[in-house]
Amino acid sequence: MKIPALITLLILAPLAMGQGGSRAVAAKPAPPVVVFDEAKADRAEQVGMKVRIKDIARFRGVRGNQLLGYGLVVGLEGTGDTQKTPFTATLLSNALKRFGTMIEPGQLDSKNIATVAITAELPPFASAGNTIDITVTSIGDAKSLQGGYLLQAPLFGANDDQNAVVVAQGPVSVGGFNVSGGAGGSVQKNHVNVGRLVSGGIVERTVPFQIVFNEFLFVELDEGDLTTALRVANAIRDADPAFDPTALDGGTIRVRLPQVMSPVQALSQIESLEVMVDSEGLVVINERTGTIVIGGNVRLGPAVIAQGSLRVVIEAFNAVVQPTAFSSGGTTATEKNETIKATEETKLSVVGPAATISDLARIFQALKVTPRDMIAILQALKEQGALRARIRVQ
Repeated sequence: MKIPALITLLILAPLAMGQGGSRAVAAKPAPPVVVFDEAKADRAEQVGMKVRIKDIARFRGVRGNQLLGYGLVVGLEGTGDTQKTPFTATLLSNALKRFGTMIEPGQLDSKNIATVAITAELPPFASAGNTIDITVTSIGDAKSLQGGYLLQAPLFGANDDQNAVVVAQGPVSVGGFNVSGGAGGSVQKNHVNVGRLVSGGIVERTVPFQIVFNEFLFVELDEGDLTTALRVANAIRDADPAFDPTALDGGTIRVRLPQVMSPVQALSQIESLEVMVDSEGLVVINERTGTIVIGGNVRLGPAVIAQGSLRVVIEAFNAVVQPTAFSSGGTTATEKNETIKATEETKLSVVGPAATISDLARIFQALKVTPRDMIAILQALKEQGALRARIRVQ
């Protein structure tokens, strides 16, 4: 990304600022300088958050399961599938056969039904009789699922298409509306082809799982990090040496199950421990929306950030011209005049060693730069080496 013409970045080491760069500065009046104190004690503190292991990791074997099924939503007010979706009539005909009614799919021409895909996630430890939320999505040409009712439909796991894990049925809530007028006008709020059944699914059977592997438990971090993994192992060891934790890699910690504890007791004790999470220095930039997110571990080296702007204002006005005194034949007239003003303002910010994100935020605020210019500055700082962080562009 090219740096805008009005943004100038000077990245100078302290020695260079006193030598080669002094000639250019001496030729112009010294601009106002905003210097941030480098001796603050909080800059030496470690940036991180102390959180529970439960919030940053999971135990191997403790996981959710995605479920999928297909069904029919009925009771729509003419907003269902049309004949351009032939499988809707076939599904309805097959459903009616279960009740002894034989109807040919070609005889059905109702816009009050819609074929939907049904999805859900079965949480860990869910037992038979629990209820879960269901999401239904139109897969035909239905205009809206508003006011519809999902007929009883089974949901299956990824590796089992014979035994239903969950059975879903109930009214569909779309959280919006779609109203059409007789003259062709329409008003729509939110997305009306995706609906939700709150507690509309009943768990029919549990999914088997395993959490103990040869007398060991495995803690798996949601985001792998070597430092965080080592801290988790140390926190578990400090809580009870009998766990004998070992960080196998940046994302897995092996824990021995003590003989005096049940798996549930061990899991509960481990997940309630708190550790300091280490995070990398990262700058996330979304150029489409102009969003910039800077992590707390981002550090800046010695640098000078200068923003120079040239402002040109052209004002036009009309002046009244009178004839000279005692002249003959003269008339009053107007003439067009213009005034041109050019001003150049330069704001300079000096960044010292070990500067933190708070300093960078105050620099941007002092310079009053736009998000687009902030992106250019950050990328230039990274290219020069003064920005000690990774930049991720979305």
